[in-house]
Amino acid sequence: MPSFPISDTINLLSKLSLRKVWNGIKVYSSFQLTKWTGKPIQWGLPVSVSFEPTTSCNLRCPECPSGLRSFTRPTGMLESNFFSRTIDEIHRELLYLVFYFQGEPYLNPEFLDMVNYASKKKIYTATSTNAHYLNDTHARRTIESGLDRLIISIDGTTQEVYEQYRVGGNLEKVLEGARNIVKWKKELKSRTPFIIFQFLVVKPNEHQVEEVKRLAKETGVDDVWFKSAQIYDYENDPNGLIPANDKFSRYRKGADGKFKPKNELLNHCWKLWHANVITWDGLVVPCCFDKDAHHRLGDLKEKPFGEIWQSRAYKDFRASLVKSRKNIDICSNCSEGIRVWSDA
Repeated sequence: MPSFPISDTINLLSKLSLRKVWNGIKVYSSFQLTKWTGKPIQWGLPVSVSFEPTTSCNLRCPECPSGLRSFTRPTGMLESNFFSRTIDEIHRELLYLVFYFQGEPYLNPEFLDMVNYASKKKIYTATSTNAHYLNDTHARRTIESGLDRLIISIDGTTQEVYEQYRVGGNLEKVLEGARNIVKWKKELKSRTPFIIFQFLVVKPNEHQVEEVKRLAKETGVDDVWFKSAQIYDYENDPNGLIPANDKFSRYRKGADGKFKPKNELLNHCWKLWHANVITWDGLVVPCCFDKDAHHRLGDLKEKPFGEIWQSRAYKDFRASLVKSRKNIDICSNCSEGIRVWSDA
């Protein structure tokens, strides 16, 4: 799960119940037992779930299936009735809900209604946005929805640099949206959402790392996060995005001149035990690295969540990961544990 600064942590803890604590203990214990025995054991239900509001996006980012319009799976919008039925089933154990997978959440007209529904169930809610739709009305509704965390992607401090990755984007619109959120948070005297500028560090913008900290203070957001970029063809880096500064990269160059992931692929994965992803049309997939939903572990239109979580397909996937993580395509380019850091 992501990091939580003090005020954000207090807010997260306010969502806890005895049932959620007990569920978390069961999940964590089964994960540790799996590491110890080498056999997949799964107790409890997910602590965290990601729901995909939409696959649609207004931008054309070069390492994003939404931006590239390269999905092989169907595209569309999450329907609020389906969302509420699923939340009704899992909310008693669920602590953390991410409204994001692929696409721009604010393009779904029912997005903030769904946030509000989850908030009323005492679930910590978070989303990530390119902020182009945070006009005055949407900013106010965001505060009123009860959203707990808002991550605003800002990958450059000048338009020239910003648009090299956020193709088709307008930096001033991002800053205007952020200012609208800050304004309404103050106007409505709300403690939430915790507002984060997230800076995806790539070669064209790595020289602006210090500048974005200054910009964040000027805008009034709560924190700055720096995120290392996942590159699909990392060996060759055809778009020239891997930073020169090793600190900002998920990859390092090998003796053969090709890039390789930094982290060692151990045969276990905390994310697979405590979280998962639900696509807009109800497919359950292991994690956010399965962007095209190739590893479909169940369909919520056909079976309830609890049955899918303990299904044969899920057990087989966990077993294959424990046996050899590097042989699973979405795991071979995984950088769990080195993706996001705060350095404000």
